[in-house]
Amino acid sequence: MPTSNPTTAAPASPTVAVKASRRLAALRPYAFAEVDRLVQKLKAEGAVPIDFGVGDPTVPTPELVRAATRRGVDAHATAGYPSYVGGAAFRSAVAAWMGKRFGVDLDPATEITSSIGSKEIIFNLHEGFVDPGDVVIVPSPGYPPYSRGTLFAEGTPWFYPIEARNGFLPDLASFPESVVSRAKLMWICYPNSPTGAVAPKSFFRDVVAFCRDRGILLLSDEAYSEIWFGDEPPHSALEFSRDGVASVFSMSKRSAMTGYRIGWIAGDRRIVDVVKKVKTNIDSGTPNFVQDGAVAALSDEAHVAAFREEYRRKCSVLVRAMVDAGLDDCTPASTLYVWQRVPRGWDSIAFAKRLLMKDVAIVATPGAWISDPLADGRNPGDEFVRFALVPSIEETEEAARRLRRIDFRRERPPE
Repeated sequence: MPTSNPTTAAPASPTVAVKASRRLAALRPYAFAEVDRLVQKLKAEGAVPIDFGVGDPTVPTPELVRAATRRGVDAHATAGYPSYVGGAAFRSAVAAWMGKRFGVDLDPATEITSSIGSKEIIFNLHEGFVDPGDVVIVPSPGYPPYSRGTLFAEGTPWFYPIEARNGFLPDLASFPESVVSRAKLMWICYPNSPTGAVAPKSFFRDVVAFCRDRGILLLSDEAYSEIWFGDEPPHSALEFSRDGVASVFSMSKRSAMTGYRIGWIAGDRRIVDVVKKVKTNIDSGTPNFVQDGAVAALSDEAHVAAFREEYRRKCSVLVRAMVDAGLDDCTPASTLYVWQRVPRGWDSIAFAKRLLMKDVAIVATPGAWISDPLADGRNPGDEFVRFALVPSIEETEEAARRLRRIDFRRERPPE
């Protein structure tokens, strides 16, 4: 007869308290995890949801990338740990691409370091710059790691609104001196996630001067730089200065490489040096074979143009349907998102829940979930929902048919 091992058997009831840190416990649930929970609920109810919630491309990673990665697995069979900062071939490919794309001349040895996607570098770099009490100026809505990385470094995020009335650009003149005088970093993101706004040259000149004059480091998240729908490609902050400026890039959206986890930060070598030191203490380098795939991706623009055209097509289908359903035309200038204004009288959560009802079964992210309240208590995302253009064109066309079942000129929000 089997007997239990008294040294390994679980106690009848827990005796050791397991308690998260205050900073972790204070965080709101990660928005995209909540979106996934709602999707699973719809499926359990027998509906077939069309998921525009999370910005994870569903198009296949290009074959030239997959082939280079496969070759890289064998080529690096005995290579051991990868370089923390990225191999010379990868950094040289990044420098060449940046030179061709933005006209900036970067030293691959000192002004570029690789990252395990953009999220890793955005979150962790705060550990290298932020001391307790330092302020980091952060957009709202914006990518959560800007503020969460700040909080984990024991800094204080201060949120500026990204609003339609300002063309989704920050109103620099409105920043309080009490905030600016304590600020260590400022984050910007153009092409903007989630609004799709593209910043003009004049804005980059203004924000570079604003930060330089106040001794604030400018960090520019440019992960969506290659998804644009206008006549000219967007600019990089590095075109306007490298003094106290660095830009973060990712291969995730440009080349549908979300699962590969590779990106980089480039710019002021002093910023890059600090990031390198942080990386050597927190994580390891991106696998060499993944770097090989990224080098192949950076050598080809045809797949990028094809992705861009596909996003443009899906955007047009979805926006036309929303206009037909009585919503404002919110056609974006870039990115894979539509930042849709909800009807008057609705808020973003009520609107997203209406779309989740079985007659529509469309998943969108409430803007309030990916925006942080401002100092005055307002949430800039309250009047918007975000659609990520990741379903197939066929699914997008089906979503358009479902949207046209509703007339938001007549429908009222639930009491």
